[in-house]
Amino acid sequence: MQKHIVIIDDDHLILTMARDFLQDAGFQVSTSDSGLFSNHLIYANNPPDLIIIDVMMPLMSGDQKIKTLKSKDRSRHIPVLLMSSKKSDELQQLADTAGADGIITKPFTPTSLVQCVRNYL
Repeated sequence: MQKHIVIIDDDHLILTMARDFLQDAGFQVSTSDSGLFSNHLIYANNPPDLIIIDVMMPLMSGDQKIKTLKSKDRSRHIPVLLMSSKKSDELQQLADTAGADGIITKPFTPTSLVQCVRNYL
């Protein structure tokens, strides 16, 4: 069975690239452009095996969304990767504070994205 990945990013180009890279690697991918309005993907009948969330988004930042996910019994077990173009040490500190399981730095290549996802599955 395909692993289900949810990607949340308000940048449609990044969202499309990441979706395409992961689908080409054999993953089932769902996307949302809003952390605030993504619960239907996370708490659905087919919950994700992994979630990728961008840091900088309107209404609810990625680190805020992770804190919310990790506080709920239904989602705290799902690995979450925080994604950003911030420097990796700054991103890692933000990820640690939010409770993320790992980071993905932008820009990413198809290979680096797929390898990072596989490392957390």
